Amino acid sequence: MIIDIHTHIFPRAIREQRERYFDNEPAFKLLYDSPKSQLVSADELVAMMDAEGVDKAVTFGFPWQSADTFTYNNDYILEAVNRYPDRLIGFCCFDTINPQAPAETQRCLEAGLAGVGELAFYCSDMGCISLDCLEPVMAVCRQFDAPVMIHTNEPVGHQYPGKTDNTLSQIYALVKRYQGNRIILAHWGGGIFFYNLLKKEVGRVLANVWFDTAASPYLYSADIYRHAMMLAGEEKLLWGTDFPLLKPGRYFSEIEKSGLTDNQRQMLTGGNAAALLKLPL
Repeated sequence: MIIDIHTHIFPRAIREQRERYFDNEPAFKLLYDSPKSQLVSADELVAMMDAEGVDKAVTFGFPWQSADTFTYNNDYILEAVNRYPDRLIGFCCFDTINPQAPAETQRCLEAGLAGVGELAFYCSDMGCISLDCLEPVMAVCRQFDAPVMIHTNEPVGHQYPGKTDNTLSQIYALVKRYQGNRIILAHWGGGIFFYNLLKKEVGRVLANVWFDTAASPYLYSADIYRHAMMLAGEEKLLWGTDFPLLKPGRYFSEIEKSGLTDNQRQMLTGGNAAALLKLPL
């Protein structure tokens, strides 16, 4: 089974009139101001999956600041999952600073969504204030044993829209504080899995953390797959495309070159996600 752990979809009003959402949503404007930044529907996602041989996809919207907007987008995720129950798995998304975020988490998980994310700190850092705001959402997720996806990125290298100033120390502080939650760190977790080589503490702190591959072809050589398997653990890697940013074929080509075994490729592209999401294989 091939499972994409990281895709984005949006309802029609946002797809067709994105500029209406820029004024009060600086993070959305940062990532989607360019017409080249695609916004797709659930139907377009499933059509891509059919064309590229993907069985299931986890999908979500955007960490909106406005409660009206994140409710609208999360309702669209719920509708999409109900329309494609065998293909789509929904996460709910919002800015955790909004005081309605915990109630929205409860509402969406009770309605059948499988997790929370991709939560992000595009316009703020992942400091103490942000971690405090995250606590009520994480508490609800612990109640439901629902995974939480957090946007991270490498702290060095070239700049691009959506690359934050968050540090590895801040990412580590987050996962250390929330060791009782199952956490997915998007975009390879900024490379923090390297520190599994430390003899003390880090392996225990990262025990409940998974890492997705979203945007990898833009950022890393194909060698990342082999090294990450060794450093993070074969069972901790999740294949995600960040579609519509990239299509699966780009990843499949790199994975083929990476030197992974057949079993490792199967774990990466579906087996690990199925285990995390408690899906039958």
